[in-house]
Amino acid sequence: MDQPPQVFARKRPWHNRWSVRLLIFAALACAVPACQCALLNILDPPLTETMLARAVGNAWETGEFHMPRYVFLPLSDIPRSVLTSAIASEDRKFFSHNGFDMPAIRRAWRNYNGHESGKLIGGSTISQQVARNVFLWQHRSWLRKGLEAWYTIWLEMLVPKHRILEVYVNIAEMAPMTFGIQAGSQYWYHKPAEKLKPVEAAHLLALLPSPRLWTPRTPYVEARARWILAAPPRLPW
Repeated sequence: MDQPPQVFARKRPWHNRWSVRLLIFAALACAVPACQCALLNILDPPLTETMLARAVGNAWETGEFHMPRYVFLPLSDIPRSVLTSAIASEDRKFFSHNGFDMPAIRRAWRNYNGHESGKLIGGSTISQQVARNVFLWQHRSWLRKGLEAWYTIWLEMLVPKHRILEVYVNIAEMAPMTFGIQAGSQYWYHKPAEKLKPVEAAHLLALLPSPRLWTPRTPYVEARARWILAAPPRLPW
């Protein structure tokens, strides 16, 4: 009895298979950060990788696990002095750039080439810091810097500046195991952020980027706070 002829499926050429995979990867590379950044417009970050890392590190040192102090404060409840101090301290061109301060990046690159440690330090805008703190991790690497830049592009396209600034002052580390201006105000001054004086707001933002090593009375922090208060930027609202 004759057997029916066997039909063999023709395999697609290897370059076609890789083309499909690259298209899928490219679609995901655009869709994932776009969705995450779009959601940031309506959802306050419940947790960040930095907060979780601090909690794990604290548990390793003390033997007790608990989450850091963190309260998200709406923009309408944040004093203007906090917002102007954040911009003055971290990113004076915040409202005029598209996420990247190219002169600052060039300065950081020159310092990197001439620095013995080989670390790329400085040059990050508030938008880049939000991209890193909300969506990525703190450990320095070229992979993280690349992803940080990619997320910053989407953040600037999909999230308004006032929302980026609101998120920044709420997730910035203000003290050991303490994140955001509300928790930082309670930690250092034992009062809510709404009652902060301009000089106190300047001291809190001057703690960055080393709030676990410095205090508001550290001489460098006091000098930096005076510099912040000397020329506060204007808010566009």
